[in-house]
Amino acid sequence: MEAQTPSSPSLSPAALRERLDAAVMQVSSVVLGKDAAVRYALACILARGHLLIEDQPGMGKTTLAHALARTLGLDFRRVQFTSDMLPADILGASIFDREQGAFVFHPGPVFAQMLLADEINRASPKTQSALLEVMEEGQVTSDGQTRRLLEPFFVIATQNPLMQLGTFPLPESQLDRFMLRIRLGYPDPRAERALLAGEDRRCLLERLSSVLDAPVLLALQARVERVHASAALLDYIQSLLSASRLGGLFEVGLSPRAGLALLRVARAWALLAGRDHALPEDVQTLLPLLAGHRLRPDRQHVGLRIEDLIQRLLTSVPLPA
Repeated sequence: MEAQTPSSPSLSPAALRERLDAAVMQVSSVVLGKDAAVRYALACILARGHLLIEDQPGMGKTTLAHALARTLGLDFRRVQFTSDMLPADILGASIFDREQGAFVFHPGPVFAQMLLADEINRASPKTQSALLEVMEEGQVTSDGQTRRLLEPFFVIATQNPLMQLGTFPLPESQLDRFMLRIRLGYPDPRAERALLAGEDRRCLLERLSSVLDAPVLLALQARVERVHASAALLDYIQSLLSASRLGGLFEVGLSPRAGLALLRVARAWALLAGRDHALPEDVQTLLPLLAGHRLRPDRQHVGLRIEDLIQRLLTSVPLPA
């Protein structure tokens, strides 16, 4: 199966902006009281990144993924990860066809534009690693043949806390493929009351219409790349990367890939805010979501929350003048 790249629509910047605002509003109408999380998720997608949602069961992780897929108008597949799942259950497999007298490849659910890997850390590390090539290269290699995936392509994975039974920690190489990790948390009292008094979320999801589609999304991603990032902002990002490696807070610092991801998602966040330039404040907002799953405390700081150490990192690097 070859990748399909839809042609970009001839929409004005104002029209694209209007579509984007409508997408934010529609997802937020289903996932109540989580406007920031919705915007983080959309920024990740606009920046061509994959998203990891970590929280307790029942917090709306899967609902958010479904709402995003319907709103973005993408071909969507959901896979429930379990301990006995094999890589072929995700990627596909070659099965012998008697009529053709040959092995025929049957694509797995990864051949979609958006894949929801539900409870990804309930699968074994071997199965988790099946997504490494998919998430980095946008392709599947099987039986010596490489098959491109659809475009755009995203993985949204949900993860339960590691203290729960039947979970496996994601390896560092897998975690690094996710641009952002977000948590939804408990709803505030007002949002929770609206959930209790309102319609079932599943019924609302079924009625959602497509606000965007693949060509419009590709056009928005192209606009993200044109968001201006000044030399001073690049210096600031580079200083943060260097401080994470030399500041004595973390076992291993942020990689160059993390730095590139931080720049892309900062540009996407600026676009969501209606700006054509990224600011240091965008970087500060997003760094905890980008670095929290990539960094581990060094020996002297074991036991401290990674979020607190990232705040120390931000404090240690002065803002550009």
